[in-house]
Amino acid sequence: MTRATEQVGPDGTRIRSNGVSTSRGGRPLWFGIGVILIAAAGLGGFILGRNFTYSDVSASRDLIDQLQLKNQSLNQQILAQNTKITTLQTNLASVTAALNAITPSRDAYNIDPNQSIAVANGRLTVGLVGSPSNEGININVNGKEQFVAAGGVINVAPDPSTTCQVIVQSFDMFHAVVNASCAAAKPQ
Repeated sequence: MTRATEQVGPDGTRIRSNGVSTSRGGRPLWFGIGVILIAAAGLGGFILGRNFTYSDVSASRDLIDQLQLKNQSLNQQILAQNTKITTLQTNLASVTAALNAITPSRDAYNIDPNQSIAVANGRLTVGLVGSPSNEGININVNGKEQFVAAGGVINVAPDPSTTCQVIVQSFDMFHAVVNASCAAAKPQ
């Protein structure tokens, strides 16, 4: 342990010393050193925090750059897929149109010359009388012969509760294509 001593200063004040240097006015030198250490620790913490923040910001920028590149790549893939989808849709539409052209529609019948068939669930008998001409065909519907051009419509009522329609879709020298359908009669 140190021994405390007392001295008189040049201005006549008493200075008590316990082996530790004191500053003017009796404050210990350690107080000044403490303030300097606290300021140094604060400055060191600020610099260290700034370095950590810089590394975080740098990592974030790198991640943003990577994501932007990936986003551009994905946008290009989407454009390519959209182009492919459009091409496939166009091809599908043309194939569907070609298929519809060669496949007869519902209730469509091919009739050869001098042939008759039962159509519309057996409600009508339709026959082609002779070979088709350039202007139209002679068609027999339930025993009634009529001359009809392509696109012509024949309305028939086999019984009071049913109305039927025979439409000549097309014809050539070897056959005719007709569409026949029946529905319940509309009350008047």
